[in-house]
Amino acid sequence: MSTETAYLKAAKGSAQPSGPGGMTVPKVVAWLVWPAILTLPLALTRHDNFRQVFKREWYDPELFPEWPSPLGLSLGILAVIVGQFFMLTYHWMHVHGVFGPLTPVQKEGASKHHFWKAAVEHLFQPEGFVMLGLYLSGTWMFNLMPSTYYSFEGGIDGLAVAMQLLLQDLIQYLMHLGEHKIHAWIYQKSHKPHHRFTNPKLFDAFNGSPADTFFMILVPLFITAQTIHTNTWSYMAFGTLYANWLCLIHSEVVHPWDWLFRRVGFGTAADHHVHHKLFSKNFGHTFMYSDMLFGTYLNPARVQLFNKLD
Repeated sequence: MSTETAYLKAAKGSAQPSGPGGMTVPKVVAWLVWPAILTLPLALTRHDNFRQVFKREWYDPELFPEWPSPLGLSLGILAVIVGQFFMLTYHWMHVHGVFGPLTPVQKEGASKHHFWKAAVEHLFQPEGFVMLGLYLSGTWMFNLMPSTYYSFEGGIDGLAVAMQLLLQDLIQYLMHLGEHKIHAWIYQKSHKPHHRFTNPKLFDAFNGSPADTFFMILVPLFITAQTIHTNTWSYMAFGTLYANWLCLIHSEVVHPWDWLFRRVGFGTAADHHVHHKLFSKNFGHTFMYSDMLFGTYLNPARVQLFNKLD
C-alpha cells in the first residue's frame, strides 16, 4: 500500500476536534515516542550501565591530554540515530492510522509522497544531518566544547536539558527573524529555499540550504553549548530531543499531544505550519515563548486554511 493510499484511508472522516476528550489508548501509546527518542542516554545512565559497557580508559578525560576521546561524540551521534529510528517508526505508524484517525494540519491535506523514499532523502540531506555531523565532530574533537561536556559523571540533568532547549530556541528565533527581516538578499540566499514548502511534511525539516542550517541551527547550537555547561549525557539528551522535535513540528498531520503542547507554549506542527503558510508569524520552533514575548505569535485556530485542531 502506498503512503498516499494509507494516508487517505487513515484520514477518512478524521477532521474532528483533537483534545483531552479524544485521547484513546492508541493515542496515549503514541506519547511513548518521547522517552523512546531518549533511549540511548536513558539506557546507559540507568544504574551507571555505561561503566559495564565501556572501559574507563575509553572515556576518562584525564587519560586524553591531547585529543578528546571520541566515545562521547560517537554516543551523541548514535543517540540521534536511535531517536530518528523511533521517531520515523512512530510517524509511519501514525500516518497509517495505527493511533487512530488523522487530522491533516491544513485543509488541503498532505502533499503526496512515498514514505520511505522521502525518509531516505531526509536522512541524507547535506544541509541536514551531514552538516550537523560535521559540526559535532569538529567541535568535539578540536576541544571547542566546555570541559564539562567531556565528563561522563552524573546522569541526565533535566534542568540543564530544558535550559539548553529554551536557549537554543531563543537564539534560533532571533536568527530566523533576522533571516526574514534584515535584508532580502540574506533571506534569498539562506532561508527562502526552505519556504518553498508552504504545506510541509515531516521530511522537509532539514531541506533548505547550507546557509540556513549554519545560521539557524549551528550558530545557536554553539552559543548554547558555550553558555550552558553540563555533561555528556545531558548533551546527548538535548541533541536527540532537539533534532527529532524539529522534525515533528514539520509534520503534515496533527500529533496526539499537540492539544497539550499548544496550551503550555510548546511548538506544534500547526504552529510551525502557520509560519510556512504566512511567513510573518511563529518564528519559534520547539517553543512559542519568544513569539509570544515579541508579539509574533499567531494561534493556528485563527488560520482559516487549517483544520479545527482543538
